Amino acid sequence: MESDAVQLPVSHKAWAWFEANRKQTVWGAGVVVLVGLIVAFFLYRHNEAEIAASEALSSVSVPQLTGASARADVAEAYLKVAATYPDSSAGPRALLLAAGSLFVEGKYPQAKAEFERFTREHRATPYLGEALLGIAACLDAQGNSREAIAAYKDLIDHHPSDNVLPQARFALARLYEAQNEPELARNLFEEVARTNPYGSLGSEAGMRLEELKMKYPTLGAPKTPMPTNAAPVQTEKR
Repeated sequence: MESDAVQLPVSHKAWAWFEANRKQTVWGAGVVVLVGLIVAFFLYRHNEAEIAASEALSSVSVPQLTGASARADVAEAYLKVAATYPDSSAGPRALLLAAGSLFVEGKYPQAKAEFERFTREHRATPYLGEALLGIAACLDAQGNSREAIAAYKDLIDHHPSDNVLPQARFALARLYEAQNEPELARNLFEEVARTNPYGSLGSEAGMRLEELKMKYPTLGAPKTPMPTNAAPVQTEKR
């Protein structure tokens, strides 16, 4: 009874407050409901767009398996997906695949342009390293060795934890080997073989390393100290 006597005035006060502020309360509740509906609508639309983008991306991937003749319009199809769904998770992947398809077709300037576009528009994605590797590979494929070396080194130096580093190191080692820089090539091949011992790239790096050592027998050998003709200093005996 005592509890009821304490609670009764409180409930009366609450009801009185509600009556006095009925209009504001109703409006506030209406705003909350409206905001909830808007958020739910956009989440629904976002999920629908993600599903549509993923389906569009998957529909482009299938023709690649049917032969080289079916690859003619693959890059354009990927670019269309990227343009149609730029804010979806499939959009960046589609752009990267378009650039890769252009590279495979030997259209290196166009591929480089799309890789560069990716780095401008999608720097926060986990695929940035792949796009940077693609730019370097395009330069490499066009015979721009100096620019390719700079691009590979920039990727290695500024993205040390990226998963494309073994490919970048291997490609850079190959360029150094071609430019008669065996010491630099050896260091990179050793790094690839060490960090990827069970992968195909690590095995390839190991074989290239052995070939490099056969071509340069003194590679990595300790340097013989230069002889000195200076006479030993004799201390005066007393």
